[in-house]
Amino acid sequence: MANLRSLVKDTAIYGLSSIVARFINYLLVPIQTAKFSAAGGEYGIITNVYAYVALLIILLTYGMETTFFRFMSKDGEDPQRVYSTSLRMVGTTSLIFAALVLIFNVPIATAMGYGSHPEYVWVVFVTVAIDAFIAIPMAYLRYMHKPVKFASIQIFNIILTIMLNLLYLVILPYFHCNLFGIYDDNFTLNVAWVFYINIICTLVKMLLLHKELRGIKHGFDKSACRRMLSYAWPLLIMGVAGQLNQTASQMLFPYFFDGTREEANHQLGIYGACIKIAMIMVMITQAFRYAYEPFVFGKSRDKDNRETYAKTMKYYLMFTLLAFLVVMGYIDILRYLVGQSYWEGLRVVPIVMAAEIMFGVFFNLSFWYKLTDRTIWGAYFSGIGAVVLISMIIILIPRYSYMACAWAGFTAYAISMIISYVIGQRYYPVNYPLGSMAFYTVIAAILYAAIAYSNSHFSPILAIAVNTIIIGLYLLLIIKREFPLDKLPFVGKYFRK
Repeated sequence: MANLRSLVKDTAIYGLSSIVARFINYLLVPIQTAKFSAAGGEYGIITNVYAYVALLIILLTYGMETTFFRFMSKDGEDPQRVYSTSLRMVGTTSLIFAALVLIFNVPIATAMGYGSHPEYVWVVFVTVAIDAFIAIPMAYLRYMHKPVKFASIQIFNIILTIMLNLLYLVILPYFHCNLFGIYDDNFTLNVAWVFYINIICTLVKMLLLHKELRGIKHGFDKSACRRMLSYAWPLLIMGVAGQLNQTASQMLFPYFFDGTREEANHQLGIYGACIKIAMIMVMITQAFRYAYEPFVFGKSRDKDNRETYAKTMKYYLMFTLLAFLVVMGYIDILRYLVGQSYWEGLRVVPIVMAAEIMFGVFFNLSFWYKLTDRTIWGAYFSGIGAVVLISMIIILIPRYSYMACAWAGFTAYAISMIISYVIGQRYYPVNYPLGSMAFYTVIAAILYAAIAYSNSHFSPILAIAVNTIIIGLYLLLIIKREFPLDKLPFVGKYFRK
């Protein structure tokens, strides 16, 4: 239980920082969707370009974050040499990538459909190269159990991003102040400056990690490098395939949409804006991952580790289902996170959130092959999911537009999750409480149906009131079954018979 309490504490700190950072970052959505209308397609450009970013960060870190944790806790490895070697490996590949982007900027931009705006490509891709490099010192903070510094850097970075976006999108145009000549005579907003702001904030983030970057002085271990690459390459394949499950639809949408590029940007902008509401599930999974990776590798020698993994899976599912009900219960409020011209896409939110829950379960299941050094299995599972996703995208987007993206992701995650569980029970059996997990899933599905009925048949105020009661019932069920009040410290005595 002490280990679980430590996990909960670290998850709470990472989670709070992630939630605060994401919440602040959500402020970008109403700002940008208000300034860039759905019809204009600018937000579709942002969605499309950042889909490439998500994939590139996986390619440029090539599984080194997980590999870093594995080797830092492995017998016979020098942690400082492992850290320094990791920094040099990722730093070198990131530098080579940035140089190639700058050299071949125009051909790359043309292939992506932005030949008239090559600045979109070099600014964003150089930014992601820097982000990949600083992912290692950020992982080092997690290894050293410094969640407060980790959280502080993350939140500061997001606040700076918000402030600069407000300055560019709202404040300077309002006062007709053309600072540095970034606007034309009509103060027209240029989406490129959204990307310039990101590279500025990323450079500031790197400066804040200057102490951690000093770890590069401990040298380069060629032997460790070979061992780490051997461990990491299946993780790279798994990461690429897994990220394709999340972003392939946004990357491929303009190519397979049955219409003009402008209409594709319009539709993609609607989808990209609305799935931001569903990203609360990504926040929870990300916060859990930040705490869970070092926790699992540190606990791998304990005798009761499998029992702990099983309990963790159940609690993860319980609380992500609660988050799902909360988002859907208050969707009439949360929809104001995006501009009204984007509201037609809100129907994707429950599908994308359900898909993210399954991705979180898949992530939980993934530790059987990481702990047994069978990382190639992760590549197989994610690869199968990616093939399913891309196939559905190619076939369904021309007919169903962005709804095809939502259902393709849902199906891909479901298949990857099921296969990982079946194979995992053969190589690393864990007695997951499937009955209890199924019980909470069925109850959540029934309550969601009630929430959906409430949202469609009642006024927004009445629906919110009814949905609050429904969510409260689910929360009371969790407390009664998992955290009986009479067992709680201090207050428990008032509930004992």
